[in-house]
Amino acid sequence: MAEKIDYKALKAGGFMKQVQKGYGSLRLAVIGGNLDAKALKTVSEVADKYGHGYVHMTSRQGIEIPFIHVNDLEKVKEELAAGGVGTGVCGPRVRTITACQGSEICPSGCIDTYTLAKELDARYFGRELPHKFKFGVTGCQNNCLKSEENDVGIKGGMTVEYKEDACISCGVCVKACRESALTMTDGKVTIDRSKCNNCARCVKSCPTDAWEGTPGYIVSFGGTFGNKIYKAEQYVPIIRDKETLFRVTDAAIEYFEANAKPSERFRATLTRLGDEGLREAVNNALNA
Repeated sequence: MAEKIDYKALKAGGFMKQVQKGYGSLRLAVIGGNLDAKALKTVSEVADKYGHGYVHMTSRQGIEIPFIHVNDLEKVKEELAAGGVGTGVCGPRVRTITACQGSEICPSGCIDTYTLAKELDARYFGRELPHKFKFGVTGCQNNCLKSEENDVGIKGGMTVEYKEDACISCGVCVKACRESALTMTDGKVTIDRSKCNNCARCVKSCPTDAWEGTPGYIVSFGGTFGNKIYKAEQYVPIIRDKETLFRVTDAAIEYFEANAKPSERFRATLTRLGDEGLREAVNNALNA
């Protein structure tokens, strides 16, 4: 009698059953959308040797190798690991962290997204929760990574300060501001803080460094993009340091873990209970 295959356990390790009997698609761990050349070569070799010679690129920057037979799975994982490639996860746990290229590559970026993605991955990846939980990190208000689609979204921004003595009254910053937060009167720029969204376009555009920007993290909670769509909401002001950021993300995950029903997404928990409890938890973390 053939041994029964525990597909639920295999799914936890990133192996998703296909319609073809005995075959699955193996999800790989791709942190922040980055894989080095050695890892890509390994993936290519494994896909040729054990799959059908191709990979699938997922909507969350991941790679999946289809047509892996369950009997080859352990050999596949060993060969991937030897090439520096890990496997992803599925099911009710923290998924691989996604990120745009951020300030290390992109001129618009306000934060180092890839470093942050690796730190979040080391802190949370694979953690068991009532349902899947997704982080997305994007570098600026251009929002290439669509941070508000995630259970916790982190967006780079800057708090800005105007140095009048360095200003030449060129008006470039006023034109660059898309929120109409800047105006110029008698050659002097003024800022309406209530309109500023921390995009830092004034900092990026100024030819004389009359604007100084301090990077920070704009955090939103409870987004989802699937059968139901909900834009995550920002409950706290821009966060200036990682220590505080991680206290806040810890508080969000712990609130979800303590209050969600089994198989209930974070947004469903907040809809059922209201957001007052989460607001209190993250504000307490912010001010700890």
